[in-house]
Amino acid sequence: MNINKKIHAEIKALGNSEYAVRMQSYFKTGKGEYAEGDRFLGIRMPVLRATIKKYKHISIDEAFEVLTSRYHEVRMFALLLLVELFKSANEKDKKKIFSGYLHNTQYINNWDLVDSSAGRIIGAYLSERDKKPIYKLSRSKNLWERRISIIATSCFIANNDFDDCLKISEILLHDEEDLIHKAVGWMLREVGNRDITVEERFLKKYYQQMPRTMLRYAIERFSEPKRKGYLHGTI
Repeated sequence: MNINKKIHAEIKALGNSEYAVRMQSYFKTGKGEYAEGDRFLGIRMPVLRATIKKYKHISIDEAFEVLTSRYHEVRMFALLLLVELFKSANEKDKKKIFSGYLHNTQYINNWDLVDSSAGRIIGAYLSERDKKPIYKLSRSKNLWERRISIIATSCFIANNDFDDCLKISEILLHDEEDLIHKAVGWMLREVGNRDITVEERFLKKYYQQMPRTMLRYAIERFSEPKRKGYLHGTI
């Protein structure tokens, strides 16, 4: 049995059909919804993370082969594995993982898949490099590529580098998708956790034109009077 089949067999054996039904509803897999047709096995994240430990020896190519699975949790497993491989990789292999990630975004097709990997791979790789790739993603027609673009900046934010987050947020300010509004608001909130002055400078410029969800996420940890001021347009 090759490694891909072995991983699929092991992960499928961990599934719970009852939980899978709930997950398919939670992750909007119905007709016309953002994850239409995605298939779940019903496995919680701690279980997947525990399984990762047994497969840290596999190659980058094998991990990307696993990523092509039709099952959501198997794709999540592959991404968690790629994050681990990236951490210990040399520069050549880091580039290979980064490039492979961008080449396989069709399989990184839900918000949890993006959120668990984009900052740790795309953001980490671009941290000391030209950021053009995320600006290209931010203008993609693909919802998940746009989400990758903003979530990737979480790595920069952690290093107190906020410029790209603010620029990507500006590009995505009028995005039509609620999942982008939430992601941008979340990243702006993370900026504020490190430098509230920087966040508020951005908010004061744009808050009156922001989608409501984006604004609510961005000001979630503000004091109640300040939150009300932003929500009522009196700041």
